[in-house]
Amino acid sequence: MGALTGVRVLDLTNVLSGPFCTLHLALLGAEVIKVENPKGGDLARVLGNVPAYNKKLMGTSFLAQNANKKSLSLNLKTEDGRVVFRRLVETADVVVENFRPGVMDRLGLGWETLRALNPKLVYCAISGFGQTGPDADKPAYDQIIQGLSGEMDVNGDERLHPLRAGFPVCDTVGGLNAAFAVMAALFHRERTGEGQFIDVALLDSILPLMGWVAANLLIGGADPVPMGNDNFTAAPSGSFATQDGFINIAANKQEQWEAVADVLGVPELKADPRFQERDARKKNRHALTPLLEEKLKTRDTAHWVEALNARDVPSGEILSLRQALSQPQLEHRRTLREVRVDEEIGAIRVFGLSARMGATPGEITAPPPKLGAHTDEVLDGLGYDQTAIADLRARGVI
Repeated sequence: MGALTGVRVLDLTNVLSGPFCTLHLALLGAEVIKVENPKGGDLARVLGNVPAYNKKLMGTSFLAQNANKKSLSLNLKTEDGRVVFRRLVETADVVVENFRPGVMDRLGLGWETLRALNPKLVYCAISGFGQTGPDADKPAYDQIIQGLSGEMDVNGDERLHPLRAGFPVCDTVGGLNAAFAVMAALFHRERTGEGQFIDVALLDSILPLMGWVAANLLIGGADPVPMGNDNFTAAPSGSFATQDGFINIAANKQEQWEAVADVLGVPELKADPRFQERDARKKNRHALTPLLEEKLKTRDTAHWVEALNARDVPSGEILSLRQALSQPQLEHRRTLREVRVDEEIGAIRVFGLSARMGATPGEITAPPPKLGAHTDEVLDGLGYDQTAIADLRARGVI
């Protein structure tokens, strides 16, 4: 059994933040039913770098985050479609959507309507800015939120600033925040029998992740200074050139700094007043870095990683994504799982549940679904016979 076995989730989400939320619920064992427009479904179905998969409505972006889910094609713009959805809500535990605020109300499927059908329902709405406020109705993609959150302001350096993160960090963090909130709401319901409405904003979700940076401003009054690969909390802490590339070193403690000086063969730097104390090293990092790199460039990265780690100084290579995805530690942890999609696409590797749960481990048990693959199954479970299902299909409801 999974931690959420027996929980039914209706997933009306598209592209990333919502599907990333419901993926985690599905990996934990919930029955996640993607309710998709019959004409194309989730936009992520046509997003990805393999045109042939996009034409099959199975784009790589969709494949990445929809394992373990079922697909029900349903046109919610029709009254018959809304009737089907309302019947489905009566059987559900959770509804997750990431439309703009007001869309579900205009469809006649908003929170107040659905809670009247199912008082125990947990309803999670994910949006860029939240359901209310001066910006609530504005459109938002990940990059827009990266800019408005200040996240781009803390990236880069004097040469390249502002700078976006290389992946949609706001969308994915918003999805995780939503999954966390849904789990908390389900726990609350177990104790009280009460459902609730959850309002998740991508803007709210990303800001707390910058806690230390924000605290320097909110509490210490200091604006962030773009420092590239350097860590503002300590020195030497960042990336440094070696004989054959670069190494990350994070000597955040005094004893770690002293170990770095010893390993690199520059013990005299420990007595240099510019580098003796943490705050002094931070102020003089531009003088310290070339002195360290002069030594680091005499040996390859692998040598220094081994030597520094042996002295309990956190250090590591800077890998390409291809190298990172194939490193032995990930293989040991089974971070990536394999699932077979169909004859043309074959087996793909996707991320499983990253938390290792002893009693209820998350497993990938089914591939990302073809659009509408489970429509008949879901409707049959609601009591629709084959004649009724055929009629709905003929009229474009499913």
